[in-house]
Amino acid sequence: MTSLSTDPDLGLFTVLRDDGSADPSQPAIPVSVLVRAYREMKRLRVLDARMMLLQRQGRIGFYGTCTGQEATPIASALVIEKDDWVFQALRESSMMLVRGFPLTRYIAQIFGNAHDVLKGRMQPSHMASRSVNQVSWSSCIGPQIPQAVGAAWAAKMRGDKTVVLGFLGDGATSQPDFHNGLNFAAVFRVPCVVVCQNNHWAISVPASRQSASATFAVKGRAYGVPSYRVDGNDFLAVYTALRRAVDHARSGGGPTFVECVTYRVGAHSSSDDPTRYRSQEEVEAWMRKDPFLRLRRHLDHLGVWNDALEEELEKELNAEIGAAISEVEAHGPPPRESIFDDVYADLPWHLAEQRADLLRHEPVKTDH
Repeated sequence: MTSLSTDPDLGLFTVLRDDGSADPSQPAIPVSVLVRAYREMKRLRVLDARMMLLQRQGRIGFYGTCTGQEATPIASALVIEKDDWVFQALRESSMMLVRGFPLTRYIAQIFGNAHDVLKGRMQPSHMASRSVNQVSWSSCIGPQIPQAVGAAWAAKMRGDKTVVLGFLGDGATSQPDFHNGLNFAAVFRVPCVVVCQNNHWAISVPASRQSASATFAVKGRAYGVPSYRVDGNDFLAVYTALRRAVDHARSGGGPTFVECVTYRVGAHSSSDDPTRYRSQEEVEAWMRKDPFLRLRRHLDHLGVWNDALEEELEKELNAEIGAAISEVEAHGPPPRESIFDDVYADLPWHLAEQRADLLRHEPVKTDH
């Protein structure tokens, strides 16, 4: 383990070494988990590239990639159980795919068409589904943290073994929701793991303008929450730290705060131009710490991966994603009458009348 300090919230927990080997003092992660993680990270990277291409072609309206930050969401999804809950922030939607959500339904949300389980009601890149216990997130920064803590408190009151993960970025630590949530979690010892993806940029605001603290993890001290600073580009470190935090919560030990130090290689979203506020030299320095390539180096070191397997995986994923896009694009818009769904548990009479009136009229045809 490499650390800048003996304090876990000031140092930097790492497991992977530059030559691809792992710190022998840390528990070994099964090879099957490592290979699964690599495949999931690769799929996310290929998917992000395809979605950005579609956005530039005008086939979708908006997209936000996860490039450079794949280790944290993939590791998080692999350490939790089926009944656990996820309150995501901007770059954790891919956890749904790891947890079994269909790829076509996932992509359909980006298109917002009739195949979208959210019925086209959410902005693209706001994927969510009750089927995998992943709650929709708001573009308003931070409100998911009190919600995550509240869900964990409910789990504790019910006496079940559910663990809740709540995510935020470095920018959200400047919001009252973060501080309220962390304080409540500590006082009531709820089974929650709060994960901060410190990717160094809250859109165009650098992390240095968010806080004067030595680290973001150290903020947990004031609230009595065990806190850890982890190399967010080291899959093994993230997996190990989150596994401990989740086990701690499930056993009744209470909350943990984890800062994953990573970097947003791409733009904040398809609407952003990062060249206006950061240097290419900074980006290139972080690209040399790419979590995907570091995990590949580790698999090479273990002798379980090679270029032939890589080429086979590349073809498989491109075919899978290409087929999913074709299937999704064949769907039309959500039915007009779906606007009356999900408003009330039982549709009241006045909305039933409005729905019937809508269905009596043919939709207006346009040339567009």
